[in-house]
Amino acid sequence: MIKPIQPTGQQLEIIRQQLGREPVGLAGIAVQNKQGVPLVLQMQPLVNDKPFPTLYWLSSKDVYQAIAEIETAGGVKQLEKELEEDEEFREAHLADQQRYADLRWSTVTDAQKDRIEELGFTHLYTQYGIGGISQWDKIRCLHMQYAYHLAAGSAVGQKLDEKYQLNLINAKI
Repeated sequence: MIKPIQPTGQQLEIIRQQLGREPVGLAGIAVQNKQGVPLVLQMQPLVNDKPFPTLYWLSSKDVYQAIAEIETAGGVKQLEKELEEDEEFREAHLADQQRYADLRWSTVTDAQKDRIEELGFTHLYTQYGIGGISQWDKIRCLHMQYAYHLAAGSAVGQKLDEKYQLNLINAKI
């Protein structure tokens, strides 16, 4: 099971600034920069008996803005086209989706699994990929893709790093 870093009081204040609100469903910090600024948050699987849509949440405003610009410029469509044309990239992406689903389910406690099963949500955790997508050969959201990449590495994140020279581990907020 992945162990998120429990935030300090100062980090919680940074997270509030990043999100513009009180964090809901926070399990801890998955990735922080060298100065301790949270970049990616790990989220609880259930919040108020509803599935949280992702294991990792991109919290850094700097990283969020860089990814938003790529999305606005058609980055999702470009990457999906590459998935169709590049067998190796597609296979790596599909493997990432399975690894993500497995990782997400492995972070769920037995008590949480019992509640998830009771609510009828098990398939959302075992069959849905990054960002809660059911069609694993597609890309739902580059923010969630990149959050997963920073936390665990991914083919899509690697392409983003290569294509756009992202070096966001030093993001300020």
